[in-house]
Amino acid sequence: MAEIKNYTLNFGPQHPSAHGVLRLVLEMDGEVVERADPHIGLLHRATEKLAETKPFNQSIGYMDRLDYVSMMVNEHGYVMAIEKLLGIEPPIRAQYIRVMFDEITRILNHLMWVGAHALDIGAMTVFLYAFREREDLMDCYEAVSGARLHATYYRPGGVYRDLPDSMPKYKPSKWHSEADVRRLNRNREGTLLDFIEDFTERFPTYVDEYETLLTENRIWKQRTVGIGVVSPERALQLGLTGPMLRGSGVAWDLRKLQPYAVYDRLEFDIPVGVNGDTYDRYLVRIEEMRQSNRIIKQCVKWLKENPGPVMIEDHKIAPPKRAEMKESMEALIHHFKLFSEGYCVPEGEVYAAVEHPKGEFGVYLVSDGANKPYRVKVRAPGFAHLSALDELARGHMLADVVTLIGTLDIVFGEIDR
Repeated sequence: MAEIKNYTLNFGPQHPSAHGVLRLVLEMDGEVVERADPHIGLLHRATEKLAETKPFNQSIGYMDRLDYVSMMVNEHGYVMAIEKLLGIEPPIRAQYIRVMFDEITRILNHLMWVGAHALDIGAMTVFLYAFREREDLMDCYEAVSGARLHATYYRPGGVYRDLPDSMPKYKPSKWHSEADVRRLNRNREGTLLDFIEDFTERFPTYVDEYETLLTENRIWKQRTVGIGVVSPERALQLGLTGPMLRGSGVAWDLRKLQPYAVYDRLEFDIPVGVNGDTYDRYLVRIEEMRQSNRIIKQCVKWLKENPGPVMIEDHKIAPPKRAEMKESMEALIHHFKLFSEGYCVPEGEVYAAVEHPKGEFGVYLVSDGANKPYRVKVRAPGFAHLSALDELARGHMLADVVTLIGTLDIVFGEIDR
């Protein structure tokens, strides 16, 4: 008989499958996990404290850096909280733009997730496929904000600027010949909306490719079916949200049940799982990408037909146009005051939540009437999910711990805020 010993094992923080700086202390009985103790605090961003030292409008960029795979959705939660306190509503066109970019961000998040999750378990090709599509969507981020990751595009009262009429194009170089460049630029000849529309036409076939590689793959199923099963009742008790909750069969989605922006005007379905295991959560996220594609199509159609303002006209909250600022002394003063000391927000407290790709992302803001928040508390979905890891991992093998970290879809920026 082989002698089986009990071990206390350090998993991470530099483990390639830890998805950030996660240190897991595992108590092992041979190769079976008896207890998993996640240690956080190795990526302490101090976002909440920093936000309390700055004017409201200067913390939007910090929200991008919480979950740095779902940048604009984080901004949406924070900006919505400020708008609730100010009692303002952005123009309808700005709301459609926000919803469109929320769903682009959802696809970006799930592409990153499916690529990294498959790579953790040992399937390498999906990662390369997923990043091919991420590249196109990152170009959309760059077209509207100038940044490929941390956009700071949503602002209280609307969005930073309207959608551009042209897309960045490839130029001939030692890597790309003239013929290559013509092929690469074929879908970039029109506006940003034309480019996004072209992407939505192509995207379903790409999702089919990921499914061909994984869904019926017997090794994938052996690694995911029956791993990390959570019952619907237990999922609710643990505070799971998003695909982690829907994978257990609970059709909870804030976009349908507590609609914000223009989600109540759009048609889409909520995918739910049956068994509450890693495989079902994979299927839920794959179907979510298809539903996001459907929402983006509807937004593109509406935005093409309905021009209009994308920012409120109140210069106490929204900056004046640059041309106006260079002509008018009042506009210059508004601009200077807005970017140096922001605006005072009425006293009160407010909670605004959005359906983030990972779950419910909420921002609780307390204002004492000053130009900076008295208290900011972020309800990050990853934090609740990580605290369930001990329960999910018990009785599983060490190799399954990697699968479980993948299925939780953890990004560490939002966990120790």
